[in-house]
Order: sequence, then C-alpha cells, then structure tokens
Amino acid sequence: MSAALVTVLDETGAIDSGAMVRHARWCLDQGCSSVTLFGTTGEGSSVSCAERSQLLRAFAQGGIAPAQTIGCVMANAAEDATEQAAELLDGGARGVLLAPPSYFKNVSEDGVFSWFAQVLSGLGDKARGIILYNIPSVTAVELTVPLIGRIRAAFPKAIAGVKDSSGNWPYTERLLAEHKDIAILIGDERSLAAGVRLGAQGAISGMANLLPERLLPMIREGRDDKGVHELVDAVLTFPVTPAVKALVAHRTGDEAFARVRAPLVPTPAEGAARLGAAFDALSASKAA
Repeated sequence: MSAALVTVLDETGAIDSGAMVRHARWCLDQGCSSVTLFGTTGEGSSVSCAERSQLLRAFAQGGIAPAQTIGCVMANAAEDATEQAAELLDGGARGVLLAPPSYFKNVSEDGVFSWFAQVLSGLGDKARGIILYNIPSVTAVELTVPLIGRIRAAFPKAIAGVKDSSGNWPYTERLLAEHKDIAILIGDERSLAAGVRLGAQGAISGMANLLPERLLPMIREGRDDKGVHELVDAVLTFPVTPAVKALVAHRTGDEAFARVRAPLVPTPAEGAARLGAAFDALSASKAA
C-alpha cells in the first residue's frame, strides 16, 4: 500500500517539506510500504518542477529512502514528462506513476499511445517501474485495457503496473482478467477488497493518509470494510483533494493540512465538520 501523500503548505502557500517528511514517516510507520508524491491527492499539477526537486531532496535528507517513494508525473508535454520521470528514476525512486496528457480532449487512442511511446523511448534503458495511471474523471482520457496491452507489448520491461482510479467496476474486472500478471493497484477504496480477491496487489490510496490500519486487512485479506466505504462516499460529496486534506487536518489537529493551492479552495467549515464527524465515527467502530 502506498499513501497518495497530501502536500502540506505553510501560511505563504509554500510547501512545508518538514511537515511532509513527518507525515510520510507516520504513514510508513503505520504500515504503508511507500508514499506517492505529486499525485492527485498531492496536487501534483500545482507543484512546480523546482519544488519537485526540492521536495525529493528534503525527503532524502529527512531519512525517507528513495525506494520508499513513488513519484507521479502529470505533464502534457512528452519532454516534460520524460524529464520528471528521469529525475525520479535517477534518484532511485521505487517507481513512476505516469498519467496521460490531459489538456486536449477527445484524443485518439493512437495519439495517447504515441505520447506514452515518446516518453518511454525518451527514458531509454532507465525506464522501469512505470505505473500507468488511469483516472479519467480527472484527465478525461481513459487508458483502455487494449491500450494498456499495446503499451506493455511495446515496452515490456518498463511497465510495472496500473493504478486504476476509474471507479468503474466492469473496467476493473476486465483489467484484472487481462493484466493481473503486473501490479494492479486500486485507487477507489470502495473497490479495493473486491479487486484484491480478483488478483489486485494493493492500492495507491488517499485514505492511507488517514487510516492505513483499516486498509491493510482489505489488502492482505480481501476483506470488505463498510465503514471505509461510507467514509469514501462522504468524501465524494465534496471536491476530493480538499476533502481528504480537511480530514488529515482533523485527524492531526493541524489546520495546515487543510490548505490547498488555487484553483482548488478549502472544504467549507460546515463540510469539514461533517467529514470530521464521519471520520470519528469510523475510528470508533470496528472493521466490518
């Protein structure tokens, strides 16, 4: 399980690398095998290239081994994506979570394949540990099961897995049926246990910022947890990233975790209170 780490901001809006290192250490101490930086929950598209480099250095200096980190790349230009992925791989990161380009809409599958081919060819022999990121609700680009097969066939040594944040169970079933020889990682915790029962290997999870101890039985035993499902449902009634950050602020008692970067805005106080109450109820309950 990898925690899709939230990005902590100070009062000026700058990244608080010290707080992030401490939070990453907490996630790892609670049973996460890695943390994922710069993903959707981490507002990765709002983190500059210079900030990415600075944070990676801060993590290394803070004692978080590169092998305990995955870095997400969400770039539109293939050259930018190649450079960001290369920085992660050269630094020893465990893997790269690679999203498709998302600015142009209604692009063809051939076009998406060509973009991935440019990035992976640009990485050359260093390409490894690439996790294809399917999150069409954000990118408006679905990585279809045949497209994933096509990318794998062209770059068999590079592709290590797929993160499926589609929230589309028939898609997840087909993905697992055809590609479970690589790591299929579930992004929607409501499908996690069922996915594990069909061969998924785990999750890159925003909820791991909050309750990794509840997610571990879902991953290790394929055991459903109604309380986790209900909390995810509650989160999804709000813009997801600010809602997760509001919950981390509630859990830690540190309002710094609730800060977000434009164009996102924080979850309103009333909504944050409702989410906090739902989290407290879950924390007080047993997994079921």
